[in-house]
Amino acid sequence: MRPEKQSLTQEYLARLNAAPFFIVVNYKGMKVAHLTELRKRLTKAGAEIHVVKNSVFRIAAKEAGVGDLNGALTGQMAVVSGKRDISAAAKVVKTFGSEFDRLKIHFGYLNNQRLEQAELLILADLPSIEVLRSTLLGLFNAPASRLVRLLSTPASQMARILQARADKLGEVAPAPAAA
Repeated sequence: MRPEKQSLTQEYLARLNAAPFFIVVNYKGMKVAHLTELRKRLTKAGAEIHVVKNSVFRIAAKEAGVGDLNGALTGQMAVVSGKRDISAAAKVVKTFGSEFDRLKIHFGYLNNQRLEQAELLILADLPSIEVLRSTLLGLFNAPASRLVRLLSTPASQMARILQARADKLGEVAPAPAAA
């Protein structure tokens, strides 16, 4: 292998080892301006896209332990990778693909497990990780809130009864005599 290809292979290998996920997309027919816009959107989602040479990427993926990608890499391919949230990156790719009808998701990997196009589209439809965390936190807090309400209800009812009794006794009590 030529030194240039070895250098590229090592670069892709380092990216694959640093990222918990990657998504392989076909970008055939996209213009440079569109690819630049996609890069901007992916950067906001904590991901990046790199155009790769299929043969070099195939070797890097095999060295990274992803598996043999023979036959899976055909055409003009690019790889989206990131260190944070795969669903955010998949959402950007899906949205961009529907807007420009040029970008097609082929497959991806999450923690060395292959994900097909349908699975990636499902991940793209999930809410963001922040929304999922807040929903989960709300579920955890709901029983505690109900318990506090349940425990405080008898005490507050007793306080209202005592206040009503005190108000009633205050109305019935004779007014003090004037001197």
